[in-house]
Amino acid sequence: MPGILYVVATPIGNLEDVTLRALRILREVSLVAAEDTRRTSKLLQHYSISTPTTSLHAHNEHSKTPRLIESLLGGQAIALVSDAGTPAVSDPGSRLVAAAHRAGVLVLPVPGASAVTAAVSAAGLDSDGFTFVGFPPNRSIPRKKWLEGFLNHPFPLVIYEAPHRIVATLSDLQDTLGDRQLAIGRELTKIHETFSIRPISGWLSALPPSQGEFVLVLWPALPAGSKPGSVEGAELASVFWALTKDSSIDRRAGIRQVAAMFGVSARTVFNAVEENPESGD
Repeated sequence: MPGILYVVATPIGNLEDVTLRALRILREVSLVAAEDTRRTSKLLQHYSISTPTTSLHAHNEHSKTPRLIESLLGGQAIALVSDAGTPAVSDPGSRLVAAAHRAGVLVLPVPGASAVTAAVSAAGLDSDGFTFVGFPPNRSIPRKKWLEGFLNHPFPLVIYEAPHRIVATLSDLQDTLGDRQLAIGRELTKIHETFSIRPISGWLSALPPSQGEFVLVLWPALPAGSKPGSVEGAELASVFWALTKDSSIDRRAGIRQVAAMFGVSARTVFNAVEENPESGD
């Protein structure tokens, strides 16, 4: 009888963000297929788990998948893990999962930490959904072309980006999609984690440190046919208070940025803030 392939989510930073079920599965399986065995060994050692590991990353997944499928068909249970978060979501593993399905092997998810849902939950989105698009193209011209496809997308976008490309991507976001509201999470759940919301122009004027791992939550454009000035004062005030609550942006700059973001006058934003002081609570 074939074994089971478990797709196991592991912490994105803080080792306490692992489920009890994930720990049990990691103990019980015959083998852990890990994107980086060195990183996974830290998690296993922290919880005194001695299960053997084998590497499965972007450069060897094609060659190692047949051997892992053979083991699964032989009755072994295998846990698939990535460096952090949920495997096969902008991480290696999808080839093995697809091959397991084709071979008739049972594939079971063991859900847990995810940078996508962590960022969305902290962004305070007023939306019925969001779209996760992973990493943008590396170079500016294809990246801008890729972003143009989301110009009129109705839902917020969740984007991953590497530290050495974050500044270029922010510039391309503003050039291609306009000065929208953007949440950036850096090093989520780790010691130096940060999470803030401001217009893209605000990020470009006060750049985040170019280190660590980034997840971006980009607000959608205003609905088609709506007028920039039709936004309600309470929403203007809410965005203003979110921008200025960590004191990295002063009152005057915050008013200017919210005005630019929604296409309204600074006076409109000022009045909205004066009329909605409770938004700062």
